[in-house]
Amino acid sequence: MPVVNRIADYSADMTAWRQHLHTIPELEFECYETAAFVADRLREFGVDELHEGIAQTGIVAIINGQGDGPTIGLRADMDALPIPEETGVEYASTKPGKMHACGHDGHTTMLLGAARYLAETRNFRGRVALIFQPAEEEGGGAGVMVEEGIMDRFDISQVYALHNAPNLPVGAFHTTPGPIMAAVDTFEIHIQGVGGHGAMPHETRDPVMAACGIAQAIQTIVSRNNYALDDLVVSVTQIHTGTVNNVIPDTAFINGTVRTFDPTVQQMVIERMEQIVQGQATSYGVEARLDYEKNYPATINDGEKAGFAAEVARDVSGAERVVGNMGREMGAEDFSYMLQSRPGAYLFLGQGEGAGLHHPKYNFNDEIAPVGASFFARIVEKAQPLG
Repeated sequence: MPVVNRIADYSADMTAWRQHLHTIPELEFECYETAAFVADRLREFGVDELHEGIAQTGIVAIINGQGDGPTIGLRADMDALPIPEETGVEYASTKPGKMHACGHDGHTTMLLGAARYLAETRNFRGRVALIFQPAEEEGGGAGVMVEEGIMDRFDISQVYALHNAPNLPVGAFHTTPGPIMAAVDTFEIHIQGVGGHGAMPHETRDPVMAACGIAQAIQTIVSRNNYALDDLVVSVTQIHTGTVNNVIPDTAFINGTVRTFDPTVQQMVIERMEQIVQGQATSYGVEARLDYEKNYPATINDGEKAGFAAEVARDVSGAERVVGNMGREMGAEDFSYMLQSRPGAYLFLGQGEGAGLHHPKYNFNDEIAPVGASFFARIVEKAQPLG
């Protein structure tokens, strides 16, 4: 696989960085140890500027190229997940209940590898902004960094990111122009009834039956209110109510997620869900409240930048390993906020067979770190070439 030779030379260092990061997983904005490790490496590499404490623990490092030119942004996420690790590896998490189950330790390592190479060679015009971001899993750290002004402050003109993909072939790249990942919303439904003895349901206003009715009814939003060719997922993921077998409880709770691409569809879901919740509550004689929260927007690649990124990926991995029109999926990603602010592209990088993302046995494949680092390096050199 034609990774950059110089980057291949420090594959062992990258493996050591990644496995160290794997031992110190941190959640959301609390990436203090991770950020300190990243900052130390960047200083060693000789970056020209190091800006810390953005979005609490985020970092932007600047490397100057040769001659005037624009600034290209490269982003890696740093946070982990609240999952107990079950990999059994010798470098497993040292923090109980936390692990890098999504490969952000690998993403950080790939960008560090690119940083080392770019600081050594500077074979590009303008500047590169290396963005190390906290709180991708929860908190929308990318959005916070954008709100804190990184795009304007560092004059970033375009931006790119990678995510590892279990069960895609090692070194394969997948991307697509336009929407690639969905907007993600969450909803909670709080039901207040009147409990009582399970043998005397006529004396109650049963929230259990209301919860069942609401959960079933909101599934009709997809099947009966949405145009079949407009992507939409509505999933009920939690129903909590009751404590014992002979007591009808006072309350019930429903929770779930909604995935969309089109804001018009998203608004339809909100309106229809409110109608269903109130209508079902009336029919069961209970009270119900819908709390609906819009979260990450859809991740939408710029068409031109996605095509350019695919071409760079072909240079790194070979044309047969790159799919430039993969279609879209219903997962979500807060890199969407950066793509709302600047044109760019998001790509998946295959890491071979293994446990899926967010699984307690997941582990990043160190073999692909030089591939991702080479992609980041080449996209800078090809977007802003010398001469």
